[in-house]
Amino acid sequence: MMRVPVPARLKKAVRSWFDSRYISVADHRQDIKDALWEVQTLRREVTTLQEEVRRLRAARQQGPQPAAQAAAATAVAEKAAEAHRLAHETAQALDRILQNEVLLWQAVDELRAANEGAVGGGQSCA
Repeated sequence: MMRVPVPARLKKAVRSWFDSRYISVADHRQDIKDALWEVQTLRREVTTLQEEVRRLRAARQQGPQPAAQAAAATAVAEKAAEAHRLAHETAQALDRILQNEVLLWQAVDELRAANEGAVGGGQSCA
């Protein structure tokens, strides 16, 4: 290998070019440490998520707990009672509407009969 004298300005320019293109060994080591820390953090998170999935699958296979079943049954019974109450109130309101409609048509028929009687009674056929 031959050594050639190189001017200081050229040597400095080449070194600055290499420094701008490549990272230092210390920076590279720090980047590797940061990446390793990220991988370890992600590994812990994945492990935690896998445990959560196992727990949820086990809970699903066991079925709902008795307390949950009782709460669900109570909620269904309350909803059924509310639906029955609303249906009963709706039926009563509709019955009142129909009764009022019948009374209204009876009044209309009586008015028609009264008008026909007044018009027919005032005319003589002689």
